[in-house]
Amino acid sequence: MRRFGVAGFPVAHSRSPAIHMAAYAALGVEADYQRLPIPPPLFAETVRALPGSGFAGINVTIPHKQAALELADTASDAARMIGAANTLSFGAGRITADNTDAPGMLAAIDTDLRGAELLVLGAGGTARAALFAAAGAGARVSVWNRTPERALMLAGEFGATAVPEVAGAADGAQFIVNTTSLGMAAGDTPESVLEALGLQLEALRNDTVIVDFVYRDGGSPLTVAARERGLAVVDGLELLVRQAALSFELWFGRSAPIAAMRAAAVA
Repeated sequence: MRRFGVAGFPVAHSRSPAIHMAAYAALGVEADYQRLPIPPPLFAETVRALPGSGFAGINVTIPHKQAALELADTASDAARMIGAANTLSFGAGRITADNTDAPGMLAAIDTDLRGAELLVLGAGGTARAALFAAAGAGARVSVWNRTPERALMLAGEFGATAVPEVAGAADGAQFIVNTTSLGMAAGDTPESVLEALGLQLEALRNDTVIVDFVYRDGGSPLTVAARERGLAVVDGLELLVRQAALSFELWFGRSAPIAAMRAAAVA
């Protein structure tokens, strides 16, 4: 039986096992998928040992996406251009890196982004994928981070504009993409997340779409607040399903059962 998993730290909250196991059941695939909590200092050593334990591939989440690319022997053009990987495949003694966050985000948004104003919040591996995807789709992209120097660096890499604060930059945005971890902690509330981001929902356009990579039962704090404001949202579970489906297709060479995967994500 081929083994797969999701590596992160923390990773206990991950819905990826349920999503992938639902895909295996729907298509009669003999495989297993598990959570792999790996502290950053042990990431490279642990991942290199996984093929010897029967693993054929893993997904990678916070905080390992850039380390995953650095570890790989080969990488897709997208992963190299993004500078981060969320999917590793093992075979013939080599590790191959790919990134399904970028196309997964575009599939989840499912809207023509040409000419749209899009604001990315964050500067980690997921932010890099979001910037790459949005810029490639023709959006006018800006980026904010709590560390302005990181935002400036990313803006230079992806042809985006760095903004010093969210307020103001968000007011005219048609899409706001949260790639930070704000909202992931159990104690995070809509009020605390909005305050930490400096985001004022009442100032946004009525047609603004909130895209949040964070997911929690009942919605992330940010998507809960956005829905209360009457804004459209693309939540983290749909983003997770879309990137998971693309990882499945990389590993198995067949179309993923997205409906089954989506049902497992919200169960």
